[in-house]
Amino acid sequence: MQIIKSLAPSGVSSSNRSLGRFVRLLSKTTQHSKVVETTDEALKGIESNITLLSGGFGLSGVPDTVINALKEKSEVQNITAVSNNAGLDGRGLSQLLVTGQITKMISSYIGGNRTFESLYLTGKIDLELTPQGNLAERVRAGAAGIPAFYSPAGVGTWLEEGKLPVRYDETGTKVLKATEPREVREFNGRRFLLENAILGDVALVKAYKADTLGNCWFKGAARNFNSVMGRNAKLTIVEAEHIVQPGEILPEDVHLPSIYVDRVIQSTTPKDIEIFKFSETEDSVEKAPASEAELKRQKIVRRAAQEFEDGSFANLGIGMPTLAPNYLPKSINVTLQSENGILGLGPYPNKGEEDPDMINAGKETVTVQAGSSLFGSEESFAMIRGGKIDLTILGGLQVSAKGDLANWGLPGRVKGMGGAMDLVSNPQATRVVVVMEHVDKKGRPKILEECAFPLTGKRCVSRLITDLAVFDVIDEKLVLIEYDPSSSVEEIKEKTEASFEISPNLKPIEIDL
Repeated sequence: MQIIKSLAPSGVSSSNRSLGRFVRLLSKTTQHSKVVETTDEALKGIESNITLLSGGFGLSGVPDTVINALKEKSEVQNITAVSNNAGLDGRGLSQLLVTGQITKMISSYIGGNRTFESLYLTGKIDLELTPQGNLAERVRAGAAGIPAFYSPAGVGTWLEEGKLPVRYDETGTKVLKATEPREVREFNGRRFLLENAILGDVALVKAYKADTLGNCWFKGAARNFNSVMGRNAKLTIVEAEHIVQPGEILPEDVHLPSIYVDRVIQSTTPKDIEIFKFSETEDSVEKAPASEAELKRQKIVRRAAQEFEDGSFANLGIGMPTLAPNYLPKSINVTLQSENGILGLGPYPNKGEEDPDMINAGKETVTVQAGSSLFGSEESFAMIRGGKIDLTILGGLQVSAKGDLANWGLPGRVKGMGGAMDLVSNPQATRVVVVMEHVDKKGRPKILEECAFPLTGKRCVSRLITDLAVFDVIDEKLVLIEYDPSSSVEEIKEKTEASFEISPNLKPIEIDL
């Protein structure tokens, strides 16, 4: 205190004056720029055998400038990369798979990346498939100093049993390494799996704006995994589209505070869009089905649209579920959530108004409604697991007689579970409606006594809608409640392996075609 008092002018409160001067002096000494000019400076000190965290979802918010530079650092080998996916062929982390620098991925989704899928199915890389919400939370927990947590996602599936293939042999038919079984614990009558936190050595982040101190602001839905990855690692490198001076990002608009950021570099790579969808394209204009397959899909989608309730919050899986809102009655208002960080999805944009930072979970261009909100993937899945979503509509590969769902993998074709395991993890709070064709392309039943494909969730389906029928799952039993007027109960029995009961109130499906 003697030192501080000596700084105060006479006639002025020594405590107020000294504190003010101390703060001014401190601010001058801490205005240290974290901006580096070259990618060599940005990547300085990075060595082999690291855990690398990379933000982005699809092609949105991917730190391509730094990834492209890391590709040229051939001496950096044996990388374990943590990212929701690996981009597309020739883009994003996929490049480091081609160079052999990445030897293990921790991801939720392979998607359409043929390089990623081929390397995995021919035993060239390890892959630790992780439900998307668990992935975000494992990274968030690591950033918060929490070593592990219990999650409801994946209960009763290969995740719990330790059967997720990590490495195949070169033929893709024999599993050489699988995941470890999860510890299970029961809370309030529900089962949960123990998930270990992820700790990163280096994080690569893409921001729309970053100031010279490292404060970051993310645009649109590009916050996705960027904010949570940036908080975790020992070394966080941010590439920003716009580098600004301190104060140009308002304090309340800082999504990633400077304390987490070590280096900032100018982004020099263009932004791409994976799937363009427009409100005025021919494929969005309602037209008569051109084939029997399209007729089936339209029947299913129109019936699924009847599941929405006014004022509810809903999450829609990719594919058929995303079409259901097109047939909502005008009197029904529903708020749609997308797990990459949007609450309040709007329609597809007009051509020329698409934004690479505004995509949905299917990587399609979208808009948002008035009153919408944007956030990171970790918060998105917190509201999903926490039961804030009233309804989720998902596609299915198989459904069992007791309401088990399989929709993410089948022999020789593994895309990953994405967010599906999280979406069905709280069926007590969220109604799970599955839409799918009644039989597969070879005419084989998809409604079985027991699912043959790996499960997404156990005893999670509330309602199943096909082109022939609508079933409810009541007390772990299938009950036929509606049938297609052009079909019959006899045809449904013939094409359904699972046993089912018939509701005394059985009625025909009522839709307008």
